Amino acid sequence: MAMAISSVHATLFARASFFCQSNGLRSFRSCLPFSSSAASVSTHNHSQKKWRQPVLSVLDVGGVKISREDVVRDDPTNNVPDNIFSKLGVQLHRRDEHPLGILKNAIYEYFDTNYSNKFEKFDDLCPIVSVKENFDDVLVPEDHVSRSYNDTYYVDPQTVLRCHTSAHQAKLLRSGHTHFLVTGDVYRRDSIDSTHYPVFHQMEGFRVFSPEDWEASGMDATLFAATDLKKCLEGLASHLFGAVEMRWVDTYFPFTNPSFELEIYFKENWLEVLGCGVTEQEILKRNGKPNNVAWAFGLGLERLAMVLFDIPDIRLFWSNDERFTSQFSKGQLGVKFKPFSKYPPCYKDMSFWISESFTENNLCEVVRGIAGDLVEEVQLIDNFTNKKGMTSHCYRIAYRSMERSLTDEEINNLQSTLLTIFREKLMYSRCRTLGLWMIVYARPFIKTFKDKKI
Repeated sequence: MAMAISSVHATLFARASFFCQSNGLRSFRSCLPFSSSAASVSTHNHSQKKWRQPVLSVLDVGGVKISREDVVRDDPTNNVPDNIFSKLGVQLHRRDEHPLGILKNAIYEYFDTNYSNKFEKFDDLCPIVSVKENFDDVLVPEDHVSRSYNDTYYVDPQTVLRCHTSAHQAKLLRSGHTHFLVTGDVYRRDSIDSTHYPVFHQMEGFRVFSPEDWEASGMDATLFAATDLKKCLEGLASHLFGAVEMRWVDTYFPFTNPSFELEIYFKENWLEVLGCGVTEQEILKRNGKPNNVAWAFGLGLERLAMVLFDIPDIRLFWSNDERFTSQFSKGQLGVKFKPFSKYPPCYKDMSFWISESFTENNLCEVVRGIAGDLVEEVQLIDNFTNKKGMTSHCYRIAYRSMERSLTDEEINNLQSTLLTIFREKLMYSRCRTLGLWMIVYARPFIKTFKDKKI
């Protein structure tokens, strides 16, 4: 199985805007402006707008009711589709007999055993957060690509669906918490394949030290924290994977310094397990702890669960098919998944001219909106630029259900709907969101553009 399982491990240690959960924290909100080149929304124009807390209705997410109208809006600054809204409140990580819940509890067990229940656990914090909490509080630069509408789901210019569980870090620190684990669903616009999904689950760990903790060791504060961090996470890796070879790789995160990635040698491959580091002092200063030092780590639950349980496709985590769900039991870490079907894929190719504003993430959002989890992969198979400088792309869409065989009629209807939507948006309005100019042709299989005269 390919080990390049998304960039889930690279958790941006951020924090969320209003907490809605049952662990003793009240609802709260805060906001900062956002600047996006994709949507041409400037920081200046929106700096005075207040971040609006969702109205109580419909979904119950961490004790707060959220309606569709609070999240999916007919507004050019909103890019949250219905299929993403439907995932709010599902919380797969809180199901004890689900692979993600089993893994979460195994990590809890490690920390409870080795740290005498010192780490507080939060797994029901609301995923709707402010831009400030998601980016600014964790020192993500204003021009960082993760802030763009192409990568992040925006409810409005001040509000996003959290991209990482770090979105709750600052609020927890200001509330006096010094040892905590935060687990939750996170949202990122992404490509479509067996290891990428726009909703996945992360866990962040955070530990704060006082001067008396490191002064007796003879080490400076940063070295003390880094040493303790590595010892902790090497123990966690052994707890999950057994006796495996490990190595540390220096890396960069805007919120930690120094920063590391932990890799293990597993099934004859080096596998990235998590990202971590010593927390930037500026974050501690801003949150009332100028004389302390801290470490933080972030890991992707799907990334590890796919390896531990031999789950080949990330879409399976969302399956309610008993042939999948019945294979897992509470507390049984690492039970190997037995495939219950190998349904054949159906391929459809689609070609079109693109403009400079085109992004693959936008294309994938449209495809997901129509076909949902029946899409296994969207792959660029050819591109061509003519003498006039116009570029055309050809994408192959692979349709495959994890639970049943798909019919030709069903797939043809989906493909027809996609083409209809593209034509309506592209040929008549030249939709800015997608950045496409017009459909060239679309049929099950086509020759490459190099064989075509355009």
